[in-house]
Amino acid sequence: MLKIGSHVSFSNKGLLNAAKEAISYGSTSFMIYTGAPQNTRRKPIEDQYIEEGKELMQKHGIDEIVVHAPYIINLGSYKSNTYQLAVEFLQQEIKRTHYIGVKQIVLHPGAYTDKDAEYGINRIAEGLNEVLEGIKETGVNIALETMAGKGTEIGRSFEEIAAIIDKVTHNERLSVCMDTCHIHDAGYDIVNDLDGVLEHFDQMIGLERIGVVHLNDSKNKCGARKDRHSPVGSGFIGFDAINRVVHHEKLRHLPMILETPWIGKDPKNQRPMYEAEIALLRGNVAERFGASFIEDVARLDHFLHEQDEHCRDFVLNTWEVLRTDAKAKKADGREPLERLYDQVVDKGIFKDLAEEEINQRITVWLSGQSPEQLAEQTQAE
Repeated sequence: MLKIGSHVSFSNKGLLNAAKEAISYGSTSFMIYTGAPQNTRRKPIEDQYIEEGKELMQKHGIDEIVVHAPYIINLGSYKSNTYQLAVEFLQQEIKRTHYIGVKQIVLHPGAYTDKDAEYGINRIAEGLNEVLEGIKETGVNIALETMAGKGTEIGRSFEEIAAIIDKVTHNERLSVCMDTCHIHDAGYDIVNDLDGVLEHFDQMIGLERIGVVHLNDSKNKCGARKDRHSPVGSGFIGFDAINRVVHHEKLRHLPMILETPWIGKDPKNQRPMYEAEIALLRGNVAERFGASFIEDVARLDHFLHEQDEHCRDFVLNTWEVLRTDAKAKKADGREPLERLYDQVVDKGIFKDLAEEEINQRITVWLSGQSPEQLAEQTQAE
Protein backbone atom coordinates (compact mmCIF):
# COMPACT_ATOMS: atom_id res chain seq x y z
CA MET A 1 0.00 0.00 0.00
CA LEU A 2 1.25 3.46 -0.86
CA LYS A 3 2.26 5.43 2.22
CA ILE A 4 1.14 8.90 1.18
CA GLY A 5 -0.02 11.92 3.15
CA SER A 6 0.83 15.48 4.03
CA HIS A 7 2.08 17.80 6.72
CA VAL A 8 -0.64 18.02 9.39
CA SER A 9 -1.07 19.97 12.61
CA PHE A 10 0.22 18.67 15.96
CA SER A 11 -1.52 21.46 17.89
CA ASN A 12 -4.36 21.09 20.39
CA LYS A 13 -4.48 17.32 21.00
CA GLY A 14 -1.12 16.46 19.48
CA LEU A 15 -0.90 13.12 17.70
CA LEU A 16 -4.65 12.53 17.97
CA ASN A 17 -5.32 15.83 16.21
CA ALA A 18 -2.70 15.05 13.56
CA ALA A 19 -4.13 11.60 12.88
CA LYS A 20 -7.69 12.93 12.56
CA GLU A 21 -6.60 15.58 10.07
CA ALA A 22 -4.57 13.08 8.04
CA ILE A 23 -7.47 10.63 7.89
CA SER A 24 -9.78 13.41 6.65
CA TYR A 25 -7.53 13.73 3.58
CA GLY A 26 -7.44 9.99 2.89
CA SER A 27 -3.82 9.70 4.03
CA THR A 28 -1.88 6.53 4.77
CA SER A 29 1.06 8.46 6.26
CA PHE A 30 1.70 12.01 7.47
CA MET A 31 4.33 14.40 8.81
CA ILE A 32 4.32 16.56 11.93
CA TYR A 33 6.41 19.11 13.77
CA THR A 34 6.31 18.33 17.48
CA GLY A 35 5.92 22.07 18.14
CA ALA A 36 6.14 25.37 16.29
CA PRO A 37 9.00 25.17 13.74
CA GLN A 38 10.02 28.80 14.38
CA ASN A 39 10.72 28.60 18.11
CA THR A 40 11.86 26.33 20.96
CA ARG A 41 8.65 26.39 23.00
CA ARG A 42 7.42 22.83 23.50
CA LYS A 43 4.64 21.15 25.47
CA PRO A 44 5.64 17.94 27.26
CA ILE A 45 5.48 15.15 24.68
CA GLU A 46 3.82 12.90 27.28
CA ASP A 47 0.77 15.22 27.18
CA GLN A 48 0.33 15.07 23.40
CA TYR A 49 -2.27 12.26 23.19
CA ILE A 50 0.28 9.83 21.78
CA GLU A 51 -1.48 6.58 22.65
CA GLU A 52 -4.86 7.90 21.49
CA GLY A 53 -3.28 9.03 18.21
CA LYS A 54 -1.57 5.66 17.69
CA GLU A 55 -4.84 3.83 18.33
CA LEU A 56 -6.61 5.90 15.68
CA MET A 57 -3.71 5.45 13.25
CA GLN A 58 -3.80 1.68 13.70
CA LYS A 59 -7.54 1.63 13.08
CA HIS A 60 -6.98 3.37 9.73
CA GLY A 61 -3.90 1.44 8.65
CA ILE A 62 -1.33 4.21 9.19
CA ASP A 63 1.87 2.63 10.47
CA GLU A 64 4.69 4.93 9.35
CA ILE A 65 4.82 8.67 9.87
CA VAL A 66 7.56 11.32 9.83
CA VAL A 67 8.70 14.16 12.10
CA HIS A 68 10.27 17.34 10.72
CA ALA A 69 12.88 19.19 12.78
CA PRO A 70 12.32 22.94 13.37
CA TYR A 71 13.63 25.46 10.83
CA ILE A 72 15.57 27.35 13.48
CA ILE A 73 18.12 24.55 13.81
CA ASN A 74 21.28 25.54 11.93
CA LEU A 75 24.17 23.15 12.45
CA GLY A 76 26.16 25.08 9.83
CA SER A 77 26.46 28.27 11.88
CA TYR A 78 29.88 29.54 12.95
CA LYS A 79 28.25 31.35 15.88
CA SER A 80 28.81 29.24 18.97
CA ASN A 81 25.47 30.05 20.60
CA THR A 82 23.48 29.28 17.42
CA TYR A 83 25.42 26.07 16.85
CA GLN A 84 25.04 24.86 20.43
CA LEU A 85 21.32 25.63 20.41
CA ALA A 86 21.04 23.60 17.21
CA VAL A 87 22.82 20.60 18.72
CA GLU A 88 20.90 20.58 21.99
CA PHE A 89 17.50 21.36 20.47
CA LEU A 90 17.89 18.69 17.78
CA GLN A 91 18.75 16.15 20.48
CA GLN A 92 15.56 17.12 22.33
CA GLU A 93 13.51 16.79 19.14
CA ILE A 94 14.99 13.36 18.45
CA LYS A 95 14.05 12.21 21.94
CA ARG A 96 10.50 13.49 21.39
CA THR A 97 10.42 11.70 18.02
CA HIS A 98 11.60 8.49 19.71
CA TYR A 99 8.89 8.80 22.37
CA ILE A 100 6.23 8.93 19.64
CA GLY A 101 7.76 5.85 18.00
CA VAL A 102 8.79 7.55 14.74
CA LYS A 103 11.95 6.42 12.93
CA GLN A 104 12.72 9.43 10.69
CA ILE A 105 13.23 13.08 11.62
CA VAL A 106 13.76 15.32 8.58
CA LEU A 107 16.43 18.01 8.96
CA HIS A 108 17.46 20.92 6.77
CA PRO A 109 21.24 20.38 6.95
CA GLY A 110 22.12 24.02 7.63
CA ALA A 111 23.51 27.22 6.11
CA TYR A 112 27.09 28.51 6.18
CA THR A 113 26.03 32.22 6.25
CA ASP A 114 29.24 34.33 6.28
CA LYS A 115 31.65 31.43 5.70
CA ASP A 116 31.84 29.09 2.68
CA ALA A 117 30.43 25.74 1.59
CA GLU A 118 33.45 23.75 2.78
CA TYR A 119 33.13 25.29 6.23
CA GLY A 120 29.38 24.57 6.23
CA ILE A 121 29.85 20.89 5.33
CA ASN A 122 32.48 20.39 8.02
CA ARG A 123 30.48 22.27 10.64
CA ILE A 124 27.28 20.32 9.91
CA ALA A 125 29.16 17.02 10.11
CA GLU A 126 30.70 18.14 13.41
CA GLY A 127 27.24 18.97 14.73
CA LEU A 128 25.74 15.67 13.60
CA ASN A 129 28.56 13.78 15.30
CA GLU A 130 27.84 15.64 18.53
CA VAL A 131 24.07 15.14 18.21
CA LEU A 132 24.33 11.42 17.50
CA GLU A 133 26.78 10.88 20.36
CA GLY A 134 24.15 12.20 22.76
CA ILE A 135 21.17 10.15 21.55
CA LYS A 136 22.64 6.66 21.19
CA GLU A 137 19.69 5.10 23.00
CA THR A 138 17.16 6.06 20.31
CA GLY A 139 16.60 4.33 16.99
CA VAL A 140 15.72 7.54 15.15
CA ASN A 141 17.43 8.34 11.85
CA ILE A 142 18.21 11.93 10.85
CA ALA A 143 16.98 12.39 7.27
CA LEU A 144 19.05 15.12 5.64
CA GLU A 145 16.79 17.00 3.25
CA THR A 146 17.86 17.78 -0.30
CA MET A 147 17.79 21.57 -0.62
CA ALA A 148 17.05 23.96 -3.50
CA GLY A 149 20.26 26.02 -3.21
CA LYS A 150 18.65 29.19 -1.88
CA GLY A 151 21.09 31.53 -0.15
CA THR A 152 23.93 29.70 1.59
CA GLU A 153 22.07 26.51 2.46
CA ILE A 154 23.99 23.25 2.24
CA GLY A 155 22.48 20.14 0.65
CA ARG A 156 21.85 21.72 -2.77
CA SER A 157 23.72 18.87 -4.48
CA PHE A 158 23.95 15.16 -3.89
CA GLU A 159 27.70 15.65 -3.59
CA GLU A 160 27.28 18.02 -0.63
CA ILE A 161 25.03 15.56 1.19
CA ALA A 162 27.47 12.73 0.45
CA ALA A 163 30.34 14.84 1.84
CA ILE A 164 28.44 15.38 5.10
CA ILE A 165 27.59 11.69 5.44
CA ASP A 166 31.20 10.68 4.83
CA LYS A 167 32.37 12.88 7.72
CA VAL A 168 29.89 11.49 10.27
CA THR A 169 31.17 8.61 12.38
CA HIS A 170 27.86 6.86 12.97
CA ASN A 171 26.46 7.63 9.54
CA GLU A 172 24.30 4.51 9.65
CA ARG A 173 21.97 6.84 11.59
CA LEU A 174 21.72 9.21 8.61
CA SER A 175 19.14 8.92 5.84
CA VAL A 176 17.96 11.36 3.17
CA CYS A 177 14.68 13.15 2.52
CA MET A 178 14.33 13.74 -1.23
CA ASP A 179 12.18 16.81 -1.98
CA THR A 180 10.88 17.04 -5.55
CA CYS A 181 10.66 20.84 -5.60
CA HIS A 182 14.09 21.23 -4.05
CA ILE A 183 15.97 18.91 -6.39
CA HIS A 184 14.13 20.41 -9.38
CA ASP A 185 15.06 23.93 -8.27
CA ALA A 186 18.62 22.75 -7.59
CA GLY A 187 18.93 21.69 -11.24
CA TYR A 188 18.08 17.99 -11.30
CA ASP A 189 15.77 17.25 -14.24
CA ILE A 190 13.21 14.91 -12.70
CA VAL A 191 10.67 15.92 -15.36
CA ASN A 192 12.58 14.50 -18.32
CA ASP A 193 15.16 12.21 -16.70
CA LEU A 194 13.99 10.83 -13.35
CA ASP A 195 15.90 7.58 -13.86
CA GLY A 196 19.09 9.51 -14.61
CA VAL A 197 18.67 11.62 -11.48
CA LEU A 198 18.10 8.54 -9.33
CA GLU A 199 21.11 6.82 -10.88
CA HIS A 200 23.26 9.85 -10.04
CA PHE A 201 21.90 9.84 -6.48
CA ASP A 202 22.67 6.14 -6.20
CA GLN A 203 26.26 6.71 -7.33
CA MET A 204 26.82 9.62 -4.94
CA ILE A 205 24.88 8.50 -1.85
CA GLY A 206 23.02 5.24 -2.43
CA LEU A 207 19.28 4.89 -3.00
CA GLU A 208 19.03 2.79 0.18
CA ARG A 209 19.68 6.01 2.13
CA ILE A 210 16.38 7.60 1.07
CA GLY A 211 13.96 7.42 3.99
CA VAL A 212 11.33 9.99 3.03
CA VAL A 213 10.09 11.76 -0.13
CA HIS A 214 8.55 15.24 -0.08
CA LEU A 215 6.09 15.79 -2.94
CA ASN A 216 5.93 19.40 -4.08
CA ASP A 217 5.48 21.10 -7.43
CA SER A 218 7.60 24.19 -8.14
CA LYS A 219 6.83 27.77 -9.12
CA ASN A 220 10.20 28.02 -10.86
CA LYS A 221 12.13 26.51 -13.73
CA CYS A 222 14.64 23.73 -13.18
CA GLY A 223 17.83 25.15 -11.67
CA ALA A 224 16.26 28.40 -10.39
CA ARG A 225 17.42 27.77 -6.77
CA LYS A 226 14.31 29.48 -5.40
CA ASP A 227 12.46 26.86 -3.30
CA ARG A 228 8.87 28.00 -3.91
CA HIS A 229 6.37 25.15 -3.60
CA SER A 230 3.22 24.88 -5.70
CA PRO A 231 0.21 22.53 -5.54
CA VAL A 232 0.65 19.36 -7.59
CA GLY A 233 0.06 20.04 -11.29
CA SER A 234 0.17 23.83 -10.99
CA GLY A 235 3.94 24.28 -11.35
CA PHE A 236 6.89 23.57 -13.60
CA ILE A 237 7.20 19.93 -12.51
CA GLY A 238 3.62 18.91 -13.24
CA PHE A 239 1.42 16.01 -12.23
CA ASP A 240 2.92 13.41 -14.57
CA ALA A 241 6.46 13.85 -13.24
CA ILE A 242 5.38 13.79 -9.59
CA ASN A 243 3.20 10.75 -10.28
CA ARG A 244 6.23 8.96 -11.74
CA VAL A 245 8.14 9.69 -8.52
CA VAL A 246 5.32 8.28 -6.38
CA HIS A 247 5.04 5.06 -8.36
CA HIS A 248 8.70 4.53 -9.20
CA GLU A 249 9.75 1.00 -8.31
CA LYS A 250 12.75 2.27 -6.34
CA LEU A 251 10.76 4.83 -4.33
CA ARG A 252 7.15 3.68 -3.94
CA HIS A 253 7.82 1.85 -0.65
CA LEU A 254 8.77 5.12 1.08
CA PRO A 255 6.53 7.57 2.98
CA MET A 256 5.47 10.30 0.52
CA ILE A 257 4.65 13.63 2.13
CA LEU A 258 2.94 16.63 0.51
CA GLU A 259 4.00 20.09 1.66
CA THR A 260 2.09 21.97 -1.03
CA PRO A 261 0.78 25.46 -0.15
CA TRP A 262 -2.74 26.16 0.98
CA ILE A 263 -4.74 28.26 -1.48
CA GLY A 264 -7.70 30.66 -1.52
CA LYS A 265 -8.57 34.28 -2.28
CA ASP A 266 -8.69 35.25 1.40
CA PRO A 267 -5.38 34.45 3.16
CA LYS A 268 -7.30 33.91 6.40
CA ASN A 269 -9.45 31.17 4.88
CA GLN A 270 -7.04 29.29 2.64
CA ARG A 271 -7.35 25.52 2.40
CA PRO A 272 -4.99 22.72 1.33
CA MET A 273 -5.55 20.60 -1.77
CA TYR A 274 -4.17 17.53 0.03
CA GLU A 275 -7.31 15.41 -0.34
CA ALA A 276 -7.48 15.93 -4.11
CA GLU A 277 -3.70 15.58 -4.53
CA ILE A 278 -3.59 12.31 -2.56
CA ALA A 279 -6.51 10.86 -4.53
CA LEU A 280 -4.87 11.85 -7.82
CA LEU A 281 -1.53 10.31 -6.89
CA ARG A 282 -3.11 7.19 -5.45
CA GLY A 283 -5.40 6.90 -8.47
CA ASN A 284 -8.76 6.78 -6.69
CA VAL A 285 -10.39 10.15 -7.44
CA ALA A 286 -13.73 8.57 -8.43
CA GLU A 287 -13.75 6.35 -5.35
CA ARG A 288 -12.85 9.23 -3.04
CA PHE A 289 -15.10 11.97 -4.44
CA GLY A 290 -17.87 10.15 -6.31
CA ALA A 291 -19.46 10.24 -9.77
CA SER A 292 -20.86 13.78 -9.44
CA PHE A 293 -17.34 15.10 -8.85
CA ILE A 294 -16.15 13.46 -12.08
CA GLU A 295 -19.14 15.00 -13.88
CA ASP A 296 -18.07 18.40 -12.55
CA VAL A 297 -14.54 17.84 -13.84
CA ALA A 298 -16.05 16.98 -17.24
CA ARG A 299 -18.00 20.26 -17.18
CA LEU A 300 -14.87 22.14 -16.24
CA ASP A 301 -12.89 20.38 -18.96
CA HIS A 302 -15.50 21.30 -21.57
CA PHE A 303 -15.60 24.93 -20.44
CA LEU A 304 -11.83 25.41 -20.38
CA HIS A 305 -11.35 23.76 -23.75
CA GLU A 306 -13.94 26.16 -25.14
CA GLN A 307 -11.68 28.92 -23.79
CA ASP A 308 -8.77 27.17 -25.58
CA GLU A 309 -7.09 26.44 -22.25
CA HIS A 310 -4.90 23.32 -22.09
CA CYS A 311 -3.60 22.49 -18.62
CA ARG A 312 0.18 22.22 -19.05
CA ASP A 313 0.40 25.01 -21.62
CA PHE A 314 -1.69 27.28 -19.42
CA VAL A 315 0.40 26.60 -16.32
CA LEU A 316 3.79 26.97 -17.99
CA ASN A 317 2.83 30.04 -20.01
CA THR A 318 1.42 31.78 -16.93
CA TRP A 319 4.56 31.16 -14.89
CA GLU A 320 6.77 32.23 -17.78
CA VAL A 321 4.98 35.58 -18.03
CA LEU A 322 5.19 36.09 -14.26
CA ARG A 323 8.87 35.14 -14.35
CA THR A 324 10.01 37.26 -17.31
CA ASP A 325 7.62 40.20 -17.68
CA ALA A 326 7.75 42.52 -14.65
CA LYS A 327 5.19 44.90 -16.16
CA ALA A 328 2.69 42.12 -16.82
CA LYS A 329 3.28 40.67 -13.36
CA LYS A 330 2.62 44.04 -11.75
CA ALA A 331 -0.60 44.40 -13.72
CA ASP A 332 -1.77 40.86 -12.92
CA GLY A 333 0.23 38.80 -10.45
CA ARG A 334 -2.31 35.98 -10.14
CA GLU A 335 -0.86 32.47 -10.24
CA PRO A 336 -2.31 29.70 -12.47
CA LEU A 337 -4.77 28.23 -9.96
CA GLU A 338 -6.14 31.62 -9.00
CA ARG A 339 -6.60 32.62 -12.65
CA LEU A 340 -8.52 29.44 -13.39
CA TYR A 341 -10.63 29.87 -10.28
CA ASP A 342 -11.55 33.42 -11.32
CA GLN A 343 -12.52 32.25 -14.82
CA VAL A 344 -14.79 29.55 -13.40
CA VAL A 345 -16.43 31.89 -10.88
CA ASP A 346 -16.90 34.69 -13.41
CA LYS A 347 -18.78 32.32 -15.72
CA GLY A 348 -20.81 30.82 -12.87
CA ILE A 349 -19.81 27.25 -13.71
CA PHE A 350 -20.19 25.99 -10.14
CA LYS A 351 -22.56 28.42 -8.44
CA ASP A 352 -23.40 26.07 -5.57
CA LEU A 353 -19.86 25.04 -4.69
CA ALA A 354 -17.55 26.55 -2.06
CA GLU A 355 -14.12 27.91 -3.02
CA GLU A 356 -12.32 24.83 -1.72
CA GLU A 357 -14.57 22.51 -3.74
CA ILE A 358 -13.98 24.48 -6.93
CA ASN A 359 -10.23 24.45 -6.38
CA GLN A 360 -10.30 20.68 -5.84
CA ARG A 361 -11.91 20.24 -9.24
CA ILE A 362 -9.38 22.57 -10.85
CA THR A 363 -6.55 20.65 -9.20
CA VAL A 364 -7.86 17.40 -10.68
CA TRP A 365 -8.26 19.04 -14.11
CA LEU A 366 -4.64 20.22 -13.95
CA SER A 367 -3.50 16.58 -13.78
CA GLY A 368 -4.28 16.38 -17.50
CA GLN A 369 -6.33 13.20 -17.07
CA SER A 370 -9.62 13.05 -18.91
CA PRO A 371 -12.86 12.54 -16.99
CA GLU A 372 -13.08 9.11 -18.65
CA GLN A 373 -9.65 8.16 -17.33
CA LEU A 374 -10.54 9.36 -13.85
CA ALA A 375 -13.78 7.38 -13.85
CA GLU A 376 -12.03 4.18 -14.92
CA GLN A 377 -9.23 4.33 -12.38
CA THR A 378 -8.85 1.68 -9.76
CA GLN A 379 -6.86 2.39 -6.65
CA ALA A 380 -3.14 1.92 -7.33
CA GLU A 381 -1.51 0.09 -4.45
